Amino acid sequence: MRPSLSTATGDDGTTGLYGGTRIAKDDVRIHAYGTVDELNACIGMVLAEPALPVRLRGQLTQAQSLLFTLGADLATPEDHPHMLRITALDVSRVEAWGVMLEQDLPRLRHFILPGGSRAGACLHLARTVCRRAERYMVALDTCQPVNAHAMIFMNRLSDYLFLAARACNAAEGVEETEWVSGA
Repeated sequence: MRPSLSTATGDDGTTGLYGGTRIAKDDVRIHAYGTVDELNACIGMVLAEPALPVRLRGQLTQAQSLLFTLGADLATPEDHPHMLRITALDVSRVEAWGVMLEQDLPRLRHFILPGGSRAGACLHLARTVCRRAERYMVALDTCQPVNAHAMIFMNRLSDYLFLAARACNAAEGVEETEWVSGA
C-alpha cells in the first residue's frame, strides 16, 4: 500500500503543472521553480539562527511567502488566467528592504568574500542560489514567457540577500573580509 503523500504520477520522469499539463522533470521550468524552492529552504536555514536580527527575521519570513508565490507563478504557464503572480508591489517591497539595510551599512570600497557569521554566510549562499534561479528563469523566458515582475523580483531579491548578509555580520560584530587579488 502506497502512503497518502505519494501519488506515483512522477515515476515516469514527468511532473504536473498547474492546469494539468505534464512535462519532463528536467525541463527548464522545473529547474527554475525547483531552484526557487531550494532558495526558500536556504532562507529557512537562516531563520533557524537564533542571533538573526528581528527586522531581518520579519523580512525573510515575508520573502519566503513571496517565493511560494513565485514558485506558483513559474509552475503556471503565463496564459493561465487564475494564478497569483509576483507583482510590481512585491518588487517595491524588496527594494525598500534593501534601501533600509543599505542606509545602516558602511559603503563598500572593495569586493568582499562571502562568509562571516553563520547567518551571514547562509545568506551569502542564499544569494548564490537566488542568482541560479534567476538564470533558469532567463533561460525559460527564451522559450516561454515569464512574468516580467518575477524577473525583476529575483534580481532585487539577490541584491537584498547580499545586504542582509552584510547586516547580519554587522549586527554580530563580524568584520567583512576584503578580496585580495592573487592572495
